[in-house]
Amino acid sequence: MTGPRRRVLVLRALGLGDLLAGVPALRGLRRAFPGDHVVLALPPALREAALATGTVDDVLPAEAPGRGVPDLTHWPGPPPDLAVDLHGNGPASRDALAALRPRRLLAFAGSAHGPDPPPVWRADEHERRRWCRFLTAYGIPADPDDVRLPPPGTPSPAPGAVVVHPGAEAAARRWPAGRYAAVVRHLRTAGHRVVLTGGPREDALVTEVAERAGVPPWDLLPGGLPFPRLSALVAHAALLVSGDTGLAHLAVAHGTPSVTLFGPVPPRLWGPPPGGRHIALWWPGPPGDPHGTAPDPCLLRIDTAEVVVAARSLLPTPSPI
Repeated sequence: MTGPRRRVLVLRALGLGDLLAGVPALRGLRRAFPGDHVVLALPPALREAALATGTVDDVLPAEAPGRGVPDLTHWPGPPPDLAVDLHGNGPASRDALAALRPRRLLAFAGSAHGPDPPPVWRADEHERRRWCRFLTAYGIPADPDDVRLPPPGTPSPAPGAVVVHPGAEAAARRWPAGRYAAVVRHLRTAGHRVVLTGGPREDALVTEVAERAGVPPWDLLPGGLPFPRLSALVAHAALLVSGDTGLAHLAVAHGTPSVTLFGPVPPRLWGPPPGGRHIALWWPGPPGDPHGTAPDPCLLRIDTAEVVVAARSLLPTPSPI
């Protein structure tokens, strides 16, 4: 006879890229607590994406302005048996979980339930590796290269196309629209079908790139696709070209070839794992602000020719019509 399922609450209330970078750690937790009820606190817009990872049983809607720490006091029922802070390294995220009085709390900032001293936060460490090392310090093994997602069950709106995503949450990671348009023109001239995607507030950007590149309206997918369609689009694409955004992580999760343009943050901190058909373009320079309001100078050093060469190296030669 088995006892009641324990409740595990994990906090990672950030964006899509952050969620996908956290999948290896979440998968380690899932393996460590296979019969328990694992709940992930994150923005409600990411509910479908979180459940699609196969690592959690439910989500707790949790959102804060910017990249702050959300209020978790709407957690239902008794305190969690285990709370895990995968959100940050400071007391704010730890204390948000501690306020729920969990029986055990794991946090970089330390707690009464972990090693003393707690694991040390390393600024110069890849995001996936950081959280796997953190869990391992608490006796929960996790593999930072365990990034793949199950195949989506939804059909792609553009199977076999090259997907170009010119948007990004912050302007610092947004390559100029005119350069994206030049890449799209090159790929279309070479015989590849190219579709453009954008988030909910990026319709004007998608339209500008399309008009400059001569992309027909039926190859525009603006407005922010629902996650099942977005996941299927990326999973069945020939290639993804984008900045350092959530879609780049989604391409890695589905094994889709990708060209990712890095700027303020180098790929050694947020880039794809070694191997696979992923090209990370980056020019070294001083560290930048990933949430800045202007394109990062390192990002602007990437020119159109570099992106075209990288993209065509990952694409098959189109068959003549």
